[in-house]
Amino acid sequence: MELAVLFALCVLISGVAIRLAASLANYLGVVDRPGGHKQHEASTPFVGGVGILAVLFSLFLSFDPLFGSLGLVALQGILIGALILFVTGLADDIVHLSFKLRFAVQAMVALSMVFVGGVELLSFGELLPGLRFDLGWLSIPLTILATVGLINAVNMIDGIDGLAGSLSLVSLALTGLVAVFAGQGAYVVLVVALGAGLAGFLYYNLRYAGKCRARVFLGDNGSMVLGFVFAWLFIALSQGDSPAMTPVTALWLFALPLMDTVGVMLRRIWLRKSPFRADRHHLHHLFVRAGYRVCDIVAFAALAQLSLGLIGVAGLLLGVPEYLMFWLFLIVFGAYLLVILRPWRLVPELRRINRALGLPSVHVHGIFVGYVRREKFPDLLGLIGERLGGSRYDYQLSVYQTDCSATDGRNVYCVVHVPANGDEHLIGKVQRDVSAMKKHFLRWHGVDVRLFIRRQDENDLRSNALLEGGTIGSQRRHDERRSVRSTLIYSMERGGGMMNGGAVGFEVSVPPT
Repeated sequence: MELAVLFALCVLISGVAIRLAASLANYLGVVDRPGGHKQHEASTPFVGGVGILAVLFSLFLSFDPLFGSLGLVALQGILIGALILFVTGLADDIVHLSFKLRFAVQAMVALSMVFVGGVELLSFGELLPGLRFDLGWLSIPLTILATVGLINAVNMIDGIDGLAGSLSLVSLALTGLVAVFAGQGAYVVLVVALGAGLAGFLYYNLRYAGKCRARVFLGDNGSMVLGFVFAWLFIALSQGDSPAMTPVTALWLFALPLMDTVGVMLRRIWLRKSPFRADRHHLHHLFVRAGYRVCDIVAFAALAQLSLGLIGVAGLLLGVPEYLMFWLFLIVFGAYLLVILRPWRLVPELRRINRALGLPSVHVHGIFVGYVRREKFPDLLGLIGERLGGSRYDYQLSVYQTDCSATDGRNVYCVVHVPANGDEHLIGKVQRDVSAMKKHFLRWHGVDVRLFIRRQDENDLRSNALLEGGTIGSQRRHDERRSVRSTLIYSMERGGGMMNGGAVGFEVSVPPT
């Protein structure tokens, strides 16, 4: 009951702090403006770290009744390190600091974690049967490396709305579960409070019904603080005389951000590029290129992180030897690495999975219905109009006749063009109309109803397969697919509730799918 009250209170503290900070962000210039490689279309405040920091300050002020077993010095160390990283991240969000300066500050905070908080990575555990890897004089350097790595892993996974916050919330929940089983009450309180702070942030950052974009971003100020807190929790709970978990368990609790960060950096090295050079080959970027909606990507990533984390927790509770869990993790990471090394193969597979699951694509331009004989297309239009009569969006309905006739004469198809422009809410409506129309056309044997996706170079990796290492054959098939010509025979528009149309007759080069 006390933890539930604490969670609710911290959600409120985080939400109010972020709301106030967002109001001041435009005056202070703490906003992410659209342009360049950025995908958002409106200036968005970088104030996610404010909510997390507000929760930490609240915990510090209520230290006595809540944190007797954690120690005031430890909580001071967390708070001081978080404050330094928040200020550094805020400066980076505004003026873009060099990565060398950021690394230097992160290393100093890691040192403070060792010498002020007494949290130090002393051992990797039993990575081989009967062989324990104690670090000795390497302890401090590797503590710094691990801390800097975790800080930047959270930063690098923060690429789309809700992703970093959702994955962090899953990892915190699993860490709290480990702390509960180990009887680490003080750390349970800390995790619950931080999870509530993230929940308050996700209220503004997640996309859900009625909200098509994030109202605030986590920013470097928030991602650095989160990464530092994770480093503290994982090291503190996995080291010492009576650790709550093994060091290998920590790998599983943070598996997806860790694998994504290391995998992307190894890919850059493989391509003889700087591992610190930004690109768009993170896993979430590949899902975006495959046409997944942001909400779907976040859901899949959170589910993957939960599954991997539960494997780690299960291994810990069942007493599976550390070395077996470690080598299993390496096998999973190796498989992950092989998959992301060739994005030109992965993206089409992700598209096929998206279609198999019946999920809408952000590359949707409307609805495709075909094929029928030419004399049947008036009946086709009547059924489509009956279904779309109650739709609340504008569209253009076009009927085409291909120059490649089927044996039974069915060479006419219809495309309902919808100006979705990536609007996930509108795409969801189109998806529901497609599902209803499929039932509508059950008696029309051979008529295919599906989402219409206009394949373009920027969202079809087959078009640049040669650049990425594809074959000449794949390029030839790509060109042949676009060689079919269609003649527009009827067009009608619906805009503002009004409809107009008429028959036309000229050739256009429009792909049927």
